Formats: sequence, structure tokens, C-alpha cells
Amino acid sequence: MTVKMNSNSIFRNVVTGFLVASAVLAGSPRNSSAQISGEVIDRFTSITQNSISNMGALGDTLWTGPLLYYTMEGTVNYFAPVGADSVLKGRGRLFSISVSPDTVVAGLGYNDDASGESVQTGLGFHTTTDGALTWEFIPLPLDHPDSTTILYGGQRIETVPVIVPQQSPPFDVTFSGSTIFSAGWASGIRRSRDFGETWERILLPPTTFRELRPNRSYNFVFDPRLDNNFLGFSILIDRDGFVWAGTAGGINISPDALNASADSISWIRIWAGTDIDRMLGNWVIKMRENPYDGQVWMTNWIATQGERQGIVSTSDKGNTFSRYLEGERIYDLAFDGETIYASGDNGLFISRNNGETWEQISQIRSPNALIKRSANYLSLAHTSERLWVGTTDGLASTSDQGRTWSISRVEYPLQGGNQLVPDGRDVSTYAYPNPFSPAIHEIVRFRFEAPASGLASIRLYDFGMNLIRELETDFQVTTGRNYEAIWDGTDSSGRKVGNGAVFYRISVGNDHATGKILVLE
Repeated sequence: MTVKMNSNSIFRNVVTGFLVASAVLAGSPRNSSAQISGEVIDRFTSITQNSISNMGALGDTLWTGPLLYYTMEGTVNYFAPVGADSVLKGRGRLFSISVSPDTVVAGLGYNDDASGESVQTGLGFHTTTDGALTWEFIPLPLDHPDSTTILYGGQRIETVPVIVPQQSPPFDVTFSGSTIFSAGWASGIRRSRDFGETWERILLPPTTFRELRPNRSYNFVFDPRLDNNFLGFSILIDRDGFVWAGTAGGINISPDALNASADSISWIRIWAGTDIDRMLGNWVIKMRENPYDGQVWMTNWIATQGERQGIVSTSDKGNTFSRYLEGERIYDLAFDGETIYASGDNGLFISRNNGETWEQISQIRSPNALIKRSANYLSLAHTSERLWVGTTDGLASTSDQGRTWSISRVEYPLQGGNQLVPDGRDVSTYAYPNPFSPAIHEIVRFRFEAPASGLASIRLYDFGMNLIRELETDFQVTTGRNYEAIWDGTDSSGRKVGNGAVFYRISVGNDHATGKILVLE
């Protein structure tokens, strides 16, 4: 398949100045969890959810889940690509994405609750080859019920077919030319050599094997229920054309999986060990190659007893590994030359010297917003000039390697709605989440339009109109502009308030705006 450039493509490599997602106020950020955090700009076209677990980037264009929206470095708006109906009008959500000029392959899944419990389920893929002008949907590749053997090296290997989409979402996807690889957990590693028209199930070595060679005889069952190395989680094609398959049993490296027939692909399997130059853990959910030097970096999670969490890198095709951030649960990696970024349960980690030393950002703050302390940092992407960090509490970005930040969250404007709920009513203030549980949500946010110019105060009252807490008394606001404040659910003595209604009153001189929160512990 030849991928053609299109002048109307949304992919651009022009570096433009970034307009911050919300206006920057003078002064340093406050550290309190009860404050007016700053002025905000209402946007109709905002991100669609505050929890962002998957992103992809090329040039100045960022793709972000869960609804496959995109933005560019020089804008503050997020747009839906026309025609990606399985996501925009259906139940599909972005589980993985791979991007090259004018081409996107997006892996889609959803949570199936039909059995009484939530099960991650595969849906298929959305692809575009003309810069997102048109999209094609590719159904999830599954096996025929009669596919009980797979041909490898001239012999038949007994196989358990994967015939249902449950537990087979495309957790990772990558492509080179017309060849697509997908890592789909129970469905393992799948390959298409005609850009999704037909698919092959790729055999990997069992956990008891060091390698898989087509010129040798084997006697095992290809059954993902019985072997962790058959559970596919990540996939990578490196700059030399080697294919890396990350599983719950380690990594598998092939020099010929990109071009060889499915029955003759050879693999080397590598797993965790106690030696200092081995992997830390066998569950590999993410692999990334640093364009700067070709090193392959990967997350390591604990699959069985005795393993450790962290990240590792290798520059010699897995012969030796360097270990970093041992004990940290890391979800994603990104690069900017020798600067390495790792996102995890405990924030963002940055190494400015190719992994020799690391600094931790446990909470991202901008001059007028913050990511709450309990947030997990799930995904990373790097556009031309910015690093993007997807968290469970919004999307943060930086153009100076983490020294200063801008933060975007789901916008529901005070006047009208957003692109998902376009006919929202006009209000002067609201609070979210509402009902609010301090144990679950950590903080509640108040959005309000300043009723006048001057020093703003926010007071909270219980149902009997007894003063609970005064959040702010000296914050300068301007009439007609919008602001956001936060509260952590405690009274003036630092004690958690009881269940029930809490009324808030925002005052500027003799002008007021009021609202109500329901606190449920």
C-alpha cells in the first residue's frame, strides 16, 4: 500500500506558538486544597473525559482518547474526525493508536457488562490513510471455531481458537507500510499484511522455551489460558525492522516477523531474572523506541512472585538491560532527545540525562489549575514542541520539559454547553463532581462567573446556614470572567464535614452567586 500525502491533511509539522488552555494569572500557585485556583476560559470544544489512558502524536498533532479527538499545538480546541462513527456514534473507545504521516490506525474496544461484570472487549480498528478525511472500520480479527491447529515450520501445532471478543481488546497496535500488528491479550499477536483486510494469528514461544524456530519440532498447545507468554499486551517495530512482542511472560523479539510468512517466523524470548542486567518483571504493557539513539525502553510489571516493577532499556536487542525506577508502577514512556519521561501511579518521572538520574513530579500544577494528588498518570505523547501527560484528572502539557505547565479538563461552559451536550442551560455557578465524596473524589471544583470586580470570597455553610469554612478572601476577580475554586471537604479546623447539603456563596462586594453541593462519604 502506498500512503500518499494530502495537502488537506490535519497533520501539520508547522511549529506554532501554544495558546494555553486557560488564562495565566500572576503569582505562584497556591498549595492549599481550598482556594480559588484561577481564571479559566470556557471552551465549547474541550477534551471529552478527564481520564486519558491513550494518546498518539505526530508533528504538532495530538490524538487523544477515549473518543479519538485531536488537537494541534497552536490551538486550545479538540475536534472529532468526521466519519469515525464506531467511536463517535457507537460504543467503541480508543485502546491504542499508531500514527504516521496522513495515516492513523486506532485500536478500539469497550467494556462489556452483559455477564454482570465489566469485561474489556475488542471491537476492531479505525484507519485513515488520507489525513483523517475518510475513515474505514476493520472488525476485530477472531478465529473460526474449527481452527484447532496452526501451521508452523511444516507441522501442525494444536491450538485453542479465540472466537469471542471478550478479553481481547487491541491494547497496542503498530504498522509499517501495509503490515499491521495488534496485541490483543487473549487473542495474542495478530498480523495483517494487507492493511487489515485479512489477519493471521502469530505463534509465540511458550514460557518454557527460549526461542521458536521453524526448523525444529514442537509438541505444545497454543492456549492463552495456560501460558502467560501467549497473552499479548504490547507490540513494537524498531528502526531495524525487528518486531518486539510484549506479553505477560516477558518479551519476544523477531528479526523476520515483519516480512516472513506466519509459519516461518523465528522468535527469541526474554524474561525477568535476578541478574542486574535482566528485566525486572515479565508483564510488559508498553514498549517505546527512543528516536534519539534507538534504545528500546519498556515498562515491567509483576506477573508472578519474585518479580519487580519499574522500567528497563536495552541497546543490544535484549541481550542486556539497564534498570530504572525500581518499585514504581509505570504506564507509559516518551522521549525528547536524551530526556526520558515515564508516567505512573506516583506521578511523572523525568530524566534529563538518558536515565542516569531522575526527578519526580508528584503533582502537576499550572498558575491557575492543578491535577489532584490522587491522580494516576496514564499516558504520554510528544508533539513537535510539547510533552502531553494524560491523567485520571485531566490533560497536562509542557513546552519546557516540565518546568511550567498548562492543564486542560472537560469544559462545561457556564453559558451553554459543549460539543457533547450543545444545548446546556446558562448558569452563574456550578460544582463538580456533585454529589461529592471526599474519600473518592479528593476535591470538588466550583466554576463561577465573577458577579463584579474586586476581591472575591467563598463561604461554605451547612444545612442550618452555619459557617463551615471560608475558602478565599483576597483573590482579585474581574466581572464577567470565569474562575474555578477547589475544596477538599474539610471545615476550618481540618475535619471532614458530615454527609448532607453544603451551600456555597461567592461574594464580591455586595454581589453574590450561590450554589449547593451534596456531600456523601
